[in-house]
Amino acid sequence: MRSIINNRIQIVVHISIWILFYGLTFYPVLNDARPIPSDVFPKLMVIIVLFYFNYFYLVPEYLLKKTVLFYLFLSLGLLIFSVYLLNHFFPPRIPDNFFIQQERPRGLGFMPFYRTFVNLGIPYVISAILRMYVEWKRNENLRLSVEKENIKSELQFLKAQLNPHFLFNSLNTIYALSVKKSPDTSEAIVDLSELMRYMIYEADKDLVPLNKELDYIKSYIQLQRLRLSDSENVSLKITGEDRGRAVPPLLFISFIENAFKYGTDYKGKTYVKISLIITDASIYLNVKNKIGIFREPTKNSGIGLENIRNQLELIYPGLHNLEVSNDGQDYEVSLTIYQKQSSL
Repeated sequence: MRSIINNRIQIVVHISIWILFYGLTFYPVLNDARPIPSDVFPKLMVIIVLFYFNYFYLVPEYLLKKTVLFYLFLSLGLLIFSVYLLNHFFPPRIPDNFFIQQERPRGLGFMPFYRTFVNLGIPYVISAILRMYVEWKRNENLRLSVEKENIKSELQFLKAQLNPHFLFNSLNTIYALSVKKSPDTSEAIVDLSELMRYMIYEADKDLVPLNKELDYIKSYIQLQRLRLSDSENVSLKITGEDRGRAVPPLLFISFIENAFKYGTDYKGKTYVKISLIITDASIYLNVKNKIGIFREPTKNSGIGLENIRNQLELIYPGLHNLEVSNDGQDYEVSLTIYQKQSSL
């Protein structure tokens, strides 16, 4: 679709150039109610041939391949040869403004040569500039397309790492319930299936409705509550309305996962406070947890957070602020995303 639009734009540009050129050519003649000189049409035909020969062949074959000096000599020779042929077979006339009216002797007098050279040279240079711009624009679009594909591939890779990380944590939760023979085990399995369904059908999308992401977070927190012996100090506060907002899927969950992971000790005591504020200009997430005193050391603890940092850099470059603080007792993450009007 984009290539069709670009082709149409190029056609419009070419038509506009020729309308302008023909207008400048014929206006002085028609304005004075003079007959059109007989040599005008042959010159215009030569101009068109030179224009597109340069546009489609010389510029791509020589100028764009960095053989600039050869291109300049070839172009100069081609223009001089074309001027000679025109002046020989269609002797120039002295123009009032642009073209001619008075017969001149055949040959290459300086003024006739100069005028014809300029009349041929200006469109010739315009064709070179236009073709170089088209090539630059095409290369720029290609560069942006490749860059976008690279970002998309990297995001998919990061999500592929993140999903097993989430599944590992959730299975640990269900395992803890089953060890205690908790009646909530079946409910936890149902909750996990809902979370997995979201991950399967939504996680590969570029954007999801914010309300779906919030429902996912609520379900995850409910799953965590089931395994805790004391969830009194677990809270989620959402302020503001989503108003059709959209965010990348699984954007916030890593921060919340880590809060539960490191904010729970052997005794099941947990302190996790989650606040999410939605405004017209930004989305603000604050996650705070007490660092569990009686807990085992864990390996690979930073996989989720490191991935989400990378995702933020890719998706919101210059449009986010992430602050992490750790004083040994409290761990706090504050994320602000400045909206770029992502909506569905």
